[in-house]
Amino acid sequence: MRPDEPSVANRPAQEPVAIICGGGSFPGAVAEAVARRGGRPVLFGIRGWADQKLLGRYPHHWIAIGQLGRFLRLAQAEHCREVLFIGSLLRPPITQIRLDWRTLRVLPRVLRAFRGGDDWLLSGLAKLFEESGMRLIGVSEVAPEILMSEGTLGGVRPSSRDDRDIACALQVIATLGPFDVGQAAVVADQHVLAVEAAEGTDNMLHRVAELRRQGRVTTPVGVGVLVKAPKPGQDRRFDLPAIGPQTIENAVRAGLAGVAVVAGCTMVAEPEQATAAADDAGIFFVGVREDHAG
Repeated sequence: MRPDEPSVANRPAQEPVAIICGGGSFPGAVAEAVARRGGRPVLFGIRGWADQKLLGRYPHHWIAIGQLGRFLRLAQAEHCREVLFIGSLLRPPITQIRLDWRTLRVLPRVLRAFRGGDDWLLSGLAKLFEESGMRLIGVSEVAPEILMSEGTLGGVRPSSRDDRDIACALQVIATLGPFDVGQAAVVADQHVLAVEAAEGTDNMLHRVAELRRQGRVTTPVGVGVLVKAPKPGQDRRFDLPAIGPQTIENAVRAGLAGVAVVAGCTMVAEPEQATAAADDAGIFFVGVREDHAG
């Protein structure tokens, strides 16, 4: 949370919140958290990505990428002053964006935002929303319960070797952060096996599993960690690292000892199922501090 952001306790609970929804289960978890606190979630589903069944449970509208004007008109009609981005979304080619008149007026800025990494793109788009009178908020303000807590979930704890690998992976992510590369790395015995790039975490783990089958990974099964962490300087109001049961299962297939994520700024989908999957496979699932020293 940034210093100027109010805590959950200090937010007016009844405020309607505009939630721009990509794919996956996290938009639903955030909407439920807002509703539990007495707020009114208003969902804006991105066509081709958002879950139609989810949107049907709340006041909602459909928008296409590039329809800034449509979103602002609808959000104003719903009396929303706050907006939150959540859910999976792949960056589309600029030629496939459906630009409305409001977006065309700021097209040079949109084009500049597209000429860079994801952080550069998101921060550029965030400024457009803020200049239009919306306040961008993060998950920590409305749904902190979906963020990973510090400590071990389940019955398996990381070993001292695992701790050293976790610290190494965190250093790798921090070092590559300025290049806007990714939010995950796999390290085994202080050896970097993989770093997440455009393929995403699950495909990175598939790659590690394939390297193991090819004999390119020589450490035994049960050695090595997957670590997920936000990039240094990342705006934590959006694009936080995320993990769920599928990632745990893919870490098992990659032959790793466990999974570590930075507590307080990593979203966890279906934490009970993820913990059960880790316990069933005999691997650890732990939330650590960003300055974890192993």
